[in-house]
Amino acid sequence: MKTLIQNCVVILSLIIVAVPVASQTFPTNDPVIKEIWKEAVDSSQLEVLAHQLFDVIGPRLVGTPQLSKAGDWAMAKYKSWGIEAKNEAWGKWKGWERGVTHIDLLEPRVRTLEGTAEAWCPPTKKAGVTGGVIVLNDATESLAFLKWLPTVKGKFVLISQPQPTGRPDKDWEEFALPKSYDSLKAERKRMTDQWNDRIRRTGFKADTLPEVLEASGAAGVFISRWSGGLGTYRVFGTRTTSIPAVDLSLEDYNLLYRFVEYGDQPVVRVFTDSKFLGETPTSNIIGMIPGTEKPHEYVMLSAHFDSWDAASGATDNGTGTIVMMETMRLLQKYYPHPKRTILVGHWSSEEQGLNGSKAFVEDHPEIIKNLQALFNQDNGTGRVVSMSAQGFIDGGESLARWISRIPQEVTGNIKLDFPGIPGGGGTDNASFVVESAPGFGLGSNSWDYGAYTWHTNRDTYDKLVFDDLRNNVILTACLAYLASEDTTTVSRAKRIMPINEKTGQPRPWPQMKGPERAGGIKK
Repeated sequence: MKTLIQNCVVILSLIIVAVPVASQTFPTNDPVIKEIWKEAVDSSQLEVLAHQLFDVIGPRLVGTPQLSKAGDWAMAKYKSWGIEAKNEAWGKWKGWERGVTHIDLLEPRVRTLEGTAEAWCPPTKKAGVTGGVIVLNDATESLAFLKWLPTVKGKFVLISQPQPTGRPDKDWEEFALPKSYDSLKAERKRMTDQWNDRIRRTGFKADTLPEVLEASGAAGVFISRWSGGLGTYRVFGTRTTSIPAVDLSLEDYNLLYRFVEYGDQPVVRVFTDSKFLGETPTSNIIGMIPGTEKPHEYVMLSAHFDSWDAASGATDNGTGTIVMMETMRLLQKYYPHPKRTILVGHWSSEEQGLNGSKAFVEDHPEIIKNLQALFNQDNGTGRVVSMSAQGFIDGGESLARWISRIPQEVTGNIKLDFPGIPGGGGTDNASFVVESAPGFGLGSNSWDYGAYTWHTNRDTYDKLVFDDLRNNVILTACLAYLASEDTTTVSRAKRIMPINEKTGQPRPWPQMKGPERAGGIKK
């Protein structure tokens, strides 16, 4: 009886494992697409790639040793798969390495606060910096603010608006009475308007206030860029050079704010550790599978390699990175002699203004001129659910032709926007689109990306949805294969942009400044 049960379990397990492979619907009998599907489902390396890149190497801020280490890792991976890859330098950035951040509340009670130093934050002394806490002055006008500035000496200044709630809006929508939710929204708007007025009356912009406070002798600044998700905060870059700028969780920032408002005279101690490394070379990682019939025409995969460093950059844009790497692995294995050359670009400094991809476009006009299609992914862990022709009039025809040959299980939920509007959503395909090269974005399901993981301290391995990523690998590999094999070339004819109401003329296609090729902090 026991043997019979064991055999049944084994058979049932085999059936369960086989379901994903057997349930697909292939529109054609293409052996390459079938092999891509089978390998992506049965022998995916996504989990291993994710562990090595996110857990072991971690965040990849431009100018840091971690980004350089990640580049070496990617090059070694491609070499192990038999794929040509190179480290293509494009400029320099302000080198910096993060160390430990520790923030303690000392008065009126003791506890450790949740937060971290902003990127490029200077180090403190080993004993840290201890001081009282005050709120940015609500001055009547800029002269009054200047008179107040000397009072910040030796103190930490709260420079972000407090929030009326630490619960995400979807909780209020589900649990609160309608009048309570309406009251919350009204209160939030009131607080936001008042804080914006407070900033305006200082005579300075919000992003320059830390420098002003530093020059006035402040011990440090506290910022809170709440993401809208529980327990999350966002970290960007600071312009301070001698005092710590620390991003606190909403809960702890509001705690300090209430202490000040109620007159409890809080005292905190902040320790930040970091190293400035001087001007540091920065580069893109470029992989290639050489073409055979049309080696000087190109299909390109695209994802930015860098991240912010509050966490490990798993969904921004680690997911795009490992999807493109896994896609290249499958193409090398099952389509090693493509008709057109297949490239992959892992861009650095996307977060500071698409600098890596803009540099590539500037340095390689021969590739841009002969680019059949580029596929870029940069918005989280979800299944791809949208694609746009980016304003190319006939781009939709090519995309529809390719998508029609990919299994419905992968493409069934994709919304196509033809001809679409050129842009790129603020990510790297925009660098190509503005040069009239067909750069298509693969837009994914949200999974609370904007509220929970984008640039936050929660952007970690555990947020990945590997079933969705495997889906995206199949889609991307099939698109690259079909675009390479296509007997026609994607047309570059562009739509006329909508009329500008002020001028009465069509709006121009978007233009971009050249890449920042020297060091500096760009927001």
